Amino acid sequence: MTERLVLNGLQIILIIAIIGMLALYIREIRKAKVSTTTRFVPGFLIGLITDFGDTLGIGSFATTTALFKVSHFLDDDRKLPGTMNAAHAIPVFVEALLFLTAVKIELTTLIPMTLAAMTGAAFGARITANWPVRKMQRWLSIALTLAAIFMFLKLISNPGQGDSMAVHGLHGWWLLLGVTVNFGLGVLMTIGLGNYTPELIFFSLMGVNPLIAFPVMMMDAAMIMMTSAINFVKTGRIEWRGLPGMVIGGVIGVVIAAKLVTFVDVTILSYFIVGIALLTAFNLFRDSRKAEPKAVIEKIETID
Repeated sequence: MTERLVLNGLQIILIIAIIGMLALYIREIRKAKVSTTTRFVPGFLIGLITDFGDTLGIGSFATTTALFKVSHFLDDDRKLPGTMNAAHAIPVFVEALLFLTAVKIELTTLIPMTLAAMTGAAFGARITANWPVRKMQRWLSIALTLAAIFMFLKLISNPGQGDSMAVHGLHGWWLLLGVTVNFGLGVLMTIGLGNYTPELIFFSLMGVNPLIAFPVMMMDAAMIMMTSAINFVKTGRIEWRGLPGMVIGGVIGVVIAAKLVTFVDVTILSYFIVGIALLTAFNLFRDSRKAEPKAVIEKIETID
């Protein structure tokens, strides 16, 4: 009974957040005197594709950046981080809302790990101020590759997954480890490293149903992205033309993908996670070979 009340409370908070963000966007669009139909179709398609992938655990920022460049969606690249955060904030809230109801997860796992990520993100900017971003990307790419290989070998040696797939939470030392990992991921978010793939790998390696990673990573991203989006709105670094289309397309993409993920066989999902991890590792390693950025771009994730 208590667990159900807490879950309902979280759902109410998410719904209030969605309504609040919508009200904020409507006010800003009216203030900017932008028509909601301007660039609606390209915005809709970009939102549909990127948030569909985001819901599957692929992430949305890398694909959004690529589609923005191909479609010449932005007239000013300085608005790129703000536009992406604003466009994906509401779809990510919908992701969190759907997975809270579609996936069974123990609140004693969800709440501590979400709070840990938020705390890490809150202090992350000061912690990572002088960190070498490229070296961090390279080390994370190596770690993800090793984790993916280990998970692949585990899948081959134990294809049935056993009774552990019925476990929907972490306990004791494993929960403490999970909180520590999520705090670290929250810190890394502030330098543009995503949380999706590491969390998917972490839960899979813990021997629990990897589906429970989805509500955790969605809640993490939703809470942190909302703060970022509001800050970008205050600074005016958002392209409002086409943004309504991105939000609507993104929400539809989320709904379609959420239905797909929850019906996928756990073993197939596990192999898919291995693939995502290797793809993420490759992109991180490729980015690590670029020149060290002069300043950390304000964003939450890259490819996850």
